[in-house]
Amino acid sequence: MAMATQNPVVQKKVIIPNKYGEKLVGILHETESPDIVILCHGFRSTKEDNTMVHLAAALENGGFSAFRFDFAGNGESEGSFQFGNYWREADDLRSVIQYFSEANRTIRAILGHSKGGNIVLLYASKYHDISTVVNVSGRYDLTEGLVERLGKDFMQRIKEDGFIDVKNKTGSVNFRVTEESLLERLSTDMHEACLHISKECRVLTVHGTEDQIISSSDAVKFSKIIPNHKLHIIEGCDHGYTQYQGDLASVVLDFIKGASSVQQGSTG
Repeated sequence: MAMATQNPVVQKKVIIPNKYGEKLVGILHETESPDIVILCHGFRSTKEDNTMVHLAAALENGGFSAFRFDFAGNGESEGSFQFGNYWREADDLRSVIQYFSEANRTIRAILGHSKGGNIVLLYASKYHDISTVVNVSGRYDLTEGLVERLGKDFMQRIKEDGFIDVKNKTGSVNFRVTEESLLERLSTDMHEACLHISKECRVLTVHGTEDQIISSSDAVKFSKIIPNHKLHIIEGCDHGYTQYQGDLASVVLDFIKGASSVQQGSTG
């Protein structure tokens, strides 16, 4: 791990409006470095997720400021939770990036875990203003993983009822999946999107071999189509990086530092 920065890190809450007028709530780890990394949580998660918190701490130790925030409808942010919502969350990320850019911060990287990995890749495919992207355990094919979550007959049920309520073990409703939101996920083509990521954009994909939620084979598929890509597979690691937060942080920090030195060299 790199030496800690000289200035004490201050954590402060920052509220950023998205393009729909909803307030996005995040925590800024302020090292007083102008260089900042934006962290994006996964499905039904928040900025308080272990991976987000550990990565923010590792980044601040490495001399970067970090910002972890809740997408609309999640955590402390305004809005209602929606299944799918991939491009809308990319819009949320756009609002966050514009906020810090206008504050004269340099966005050194955007990083997402799980669904957040998809969001940062989609962002990079649509906007070409970020030169370093980190995809941590993102899903390659968004038509997969639905049977496990919604049941085998999910398409028939949603056409009959217009929605599916996903319940927990006690029978309480965790969240509702509407037909519109399901179709949005099914129509989000990660393969097609990744073909539009600039060759100038450096992408790191990290994945664990013991991920039971999204297979590490997805990471290999990303590596085959993203032009400027580095793949790092962590042996024995699960989807939540339970025993591997240090390994993840080390790989991520090395990549972002390497990419930053290249950026600074090209602009210096």
